[in-house]
Amino acid sequence: MSPAIALRVALTLLLALAAAWLCVWLRTPIPWMIGPLLATAVASILRAPTRSWGPLRNAGQWTIGAALGLYFTPQVTALVGSLWWAILLGIAWALALGGAFGAWLHRGHAPGFGGTPRQQRATSYFAGAIGGASEMTLLAEREGARTDLVAAAHSLRLLIVVLVIPFAFTFSGLQGIDLTPPGPRQAQWPGFAWLLAATGAGGWVMLRLGRANPWFMGALVVSMGLTMAGVHLSAIPQWLVNAAQLVIGVSLGVRFSAEFLHTAPRWLAAVGLGTLAMVGVCAAFAWALAWATGLHPATLILGTSPGGIAEMAITAKVLQLGVPVVTAFQVCRLVAVLVLVEPLFVWLYGRSVSA
Repeated sequence: MSPAIALRVALTLLLALAAAWLCVWLRTPIPWMIGPLLATAVASILRAPTRSWGPLRNAGQWTIGAALGLYFTPQVTALVGSLWWAILLGIAWALALGGAFGAWLHRGHAPGFGGTPRQQRATSYFAGAIGGASEMTLLAEREGARTDLVAAAHSLRLLIVVLVIPFAFTFSGLQGIDLTPPGPRQAQWPGFAWLLAATGAGGWVMLRLGRANPWFMGALVVSMGLTMAGVHLSAIPQWLVNAAQLVIGVSLGVRFSAEFLHTAPRWLAAVGLGTLAMVGVCAAFAWALAWATGLHPATLILGTSPGGIAEMAITAKVLQLGVPVVTAFQVCRLVAVLVLVEPLFVWLYGRSVSA
């Protein structure tokens, strides 16, 4: 890393830290992620030289994955396993909702995309899919879609969900309803070092295998496996969890730029409106699922919301809203979407040009 880039990264982190402390003082929900996210997003839009550093983002995802895995004690794992049918419903719901959102976007904006009818379909389809921004943008690129519009749609969707849901829960008093603690409750040495080594190895293996979100998923799988087996090495220190939220918030905020606001304003407005509608219908679906499962609606709102896995799991952890259930729903949905969304596109629209 050059000195100029290192300076930009350091100044961005200082801005994020100040924003996090301000949000702690203001008692906003999830201050260590929302503060840095908003501060770096605004600064980036104002053309400040903000910069995120990939290794720090990876370390943040690694930390959060390891911390979430500690909740999967044998008793909690049995509870999650009994909800397999609800998780499958959640996957089907996400695929159907993403398809409907994409169809709605296509109906109103396809003529302005340019390209062939199939490329227009690909743009709206992958912009509407409820999956990771980088993965959906890559799949869209394979189909010749407008990747700028796809990436913008996912960035805006994630920003809206990360802001709306935590604030709504906090102001409505929906927090602290799940008292299930993680397996180990205190950080201790040398168990903490062994936990870092094991989860880091898991992230490295996932990276070598080319899996999505490798540092998050690898750390989560290893931490889950150890906890499910009754191996309690150490908890993750709270200061490290806070730091992880901060760098994840920075990595989300720097996606925005001055050019972002000038990228098809009608498209961004439609994505914003559609995202708010999806949050609403997902909440209704979660209430129905809560009635069927006996779980609290707030837990299932996070589990079925159109947000990112790390962000929704962090929300569940900070607000104490059923971390294992939310994580299980979001992880299974992520895997299913990554596996199924492209074959579904080919099945729906074929490999030849179609309207």
